[in-house]
Amino acid sequence: MGKYFGTDGFRGEAGVTLTSEHAYRIGRFLGWYYAKKKRGRVRAVIGKDTRRSGYTFEYSIAAGLTASGADAYMLHVTTTPSVSYAVAGDDFDCGIMISASHNPYYDNGIKLVNGKGEKIDDDTICLIEQYLDGSWEALGIPASDIPFATGADLGEIVDYAAGRNRYIGYLISLSGYSFKGFRVGLDCANGAAWMIAKSVFDALGAKTYPIGTEPNGLNINDRAGSTHIEALQRHVKENHLDVGFAFDGDADRCIAVDERGEVVNGDHILYLLAKEMKKKDQLVNNTVVTTVMSNMGLYRALEDAGMDYVQTTVGDRFVYENMLATGNCIGGEQSGHIIMSKYATTGDGLLTAIKVMEAVVSNKLPLSKLAEPVIMFPQVLKNLRVADKRAVRENERVQNAVRIIGERLGKRGRVLLRESGTEPVIRVMCEAPTREECEAFVDEILAVIRAEGLA
Repeated sequence: MGKYFGTDGFRGEAGVTLTSEHAYRIGRFLGWYYAKKKRGRVRAVIGKDTRRSGYTFEYSIAAGLTASGADAYMLHVTTTPSVSYAVAGDDFDCGIMISASHNPYYDNGIKLVNGKGEKIDDDTICLIEQYLDGSWEALGIPASDIPFATGADLGEIVDYAAGRNRYIGYLISLSGYSFKGFRVGLDCANGAAWMIAKSVFDALGAKTYPIGTEPNGLNINDRAGSTHIEALQRHVKENHLDVGFAFDGDADRCIAVDERGEVVNGDHILYLLAKEMKKKDQLVNNTVVTTVMSNMGLYRALEDAGMDYVQTTVGDRFVYENMLATGNCIGGEQSGHIIMSKYATTGDGLLTAIKVMEAVVSNKLPLSKLAEPVIMFPQVLKNLRVADKRAVRENERVQNAVRIIGERLGKRGRVLLRESGTEPVIRVMCEAPTREECEAFVDEILAVIRAEGLA
């Protein structure tokens, strides 16, 4: 994690922590950097979610790119996975997504992907951060900054709505089944999926019941979407729907709701999709990639079904890195980031929803039955804002508190302390047979952190 970029891009309060000047300079750097790596004009594709500040950042990045001689292709409002798809499929040098994902409207972020549609590497991020801090000499840039393109070498801005349409067509092509006869709820979080999700599911034959489709720039993720699943739960029950899918602001996550209005989270989804792959002899290495935040209930269900698993650090980028290194073909997080490497290089909420629907249709079973084997352990996660995350993690009394509680739990549960990748926050999580135990153990660790003067 760098000074500006966390595990999921450069994120912060729009106009405060993340400014249009940052966006412009990132565009300037990308246009210059990729020109050094190739002959011919650099082509970059830009997408954004529905935040009002997206306009500022979208055109600031485009101004930076074109000033450095690169062409900026504008997808406008679209999903994060559609940017990755466009980059990889249409031979762009890089992609930029303007989104703060599940955060409230007043935050925004800049996510970068390379020419393969994968999250950009740490070495390049380090160079960008050096440039943002004015380390021009170290980067071999003239003291007067990156040269401006002139005349015919100036970049151009191209409307690229066709790229979004191709992505929609790709999603529709991935289903081997019609969803005709199914009543499907879609909560688009007033975010990037607000037009795309309905188009896809309508085309696949479902009777769709969308909510969260009235973005005004200020209501993204506001009591809607995958982080406020209660809205979709009510929607499914009130309208007697067969299934519901909730996405986050940039639609790289999906959380489902079954026909009873019960939540089917990312761990449930990983299990049922992996089981489908195993049934079709498509589960490479017979292994599912999880993170340390996955529930023990998932691991027991995977073991019972004869599937193996590995754990990574929290963050979908670490899940994908494991998949690249090992060939494992499915992985994800409880939050709904699900990656299926056969189809995408990143989590894709719409793709996940399509594949869950395929499992429902092919098995002729309701979603509740498919998810039933994953019996979730009670889990409590609490966040604590701190001045120095590393100091908390390395504090001896805090380490001892975590170790002692882990020993007390034994095989009945577990406790985990980790740093947020995007905020000055420490997260303490506990799983145990009862919620009361979880609460008590988490509070015990938080009390030690506070007593040490770290919060």
